[in-house]
Amino acid sequence: MLSDKSRPVIEATLPLVGSRIGSITPNFYGRLFAAHPELMDGLFSRSNQRSGNQQQALAGSIAAFATHLVNNPGTLPETVLSRIAHRHASLGITEPQYQVVYEHLFAAIAEDLAEVITPEIAEAWTEVYWLMADALIKLEKGLYAAQANDKMWTPWRVAAKAPAGTGSMTFTLEPADDTPVTPALAGQYISVKVAVADGLRQVRQYSLSGDAGTSRTFTTKLDDGGEVSPVLHNTVQVGDVVDISNPYGEITLKESDGPVVLASAGIGCTPTASILRSLAESGSDRQVLVLHAESTLDSWALRSQMTDDVERLDGAELQALAGEAGGWRQGRLHVPA
Repeated sequence: MLSDKSRPVIEATLPLVGSRIGSITPNFYGRLFAAHPELMDGLFSRSNQRSGNQQQALAGSIAAFATHLVNNPGTLPETVLSRIAHRHASLGITEPQYQVVYEHLFAAIAEDLAEVITPEIAEAWTEVYWLMADALIKLEKGLYAAQANDKMWTPWRVAAKAPAGTGSMTFTLEPADDTPVTPALAGQYISVKVAVADGLRQVRQYSLSGDAGTSRTFTTKLDDGGEVSPVLHNTVQVGDVVDISNPYGEITLKESDGPVVLASAGIGCTPTASILRSLAESGSDRQVLVLHAESTLDSWALRSQMTDDVERLDGAELQALAGEAGGWRQGRLHVPA
């Protein structure tokens, strides 16, 4: 809870800090990587740094958290914090790293706002940071404790690699050592770490697209401008070993007998397909509506899997929207066309 002393300061300075956070965060990351270049190896995404996505995500999360504290005294944005904590846990973020981030972030804030910042302002925003950090640390410790092992990364061997629609590939993995395996929930994702051309290790999150439980199957679309998917598609072969995280992700199928609506577009069908597979495997009698949009039906990465699983469920219906040369086309698909 934000203190009575800090709340009016945050309320008064939030517009200014919010307007400047977009320039503060690039300064922060420049400072961070100058002091700790090792963080770019196997933790931060180099392509997200180049595109500015990482800076925007950090800026947005800080501004949203501070806004929530001002507008909703005595509460925390649990949904947002849970999403961030799952992402952090999938990357192996540790408690000491929050102190490192604090040092460089607040040095960037002090430099950018040098003309207006006061000890009271610095103290209030420090309180905001540590309220957010402490909440995330607590959530992440709980996520780590719930795993079947205490490893951030474990080796898995590629057991199968198969094309999945135009430009996509499905990878099936098997454990490469005897580390206990945490059962995954339908809808969750794993982080995959590979070495790129210059030897640096880069990480991406991929939703599990097949069965839940102790299996690991994911499907990825080739991004020619990316760093990880080209390695997976063009370099990694059956028999190779890759490092992956335990499964994380807060958007999962909840126990209920109510209706389910699964909506996706493009390669975003991977968590939808996993949830649909879980429903089919359990013989669910829930009413299920699956909505999927694609540029063309041929590019639908998990078309066969999803249509087959819909057929296995008496209460399921699938509607596909495909953009063809003559415009959008909608159809009800129960078997592959």
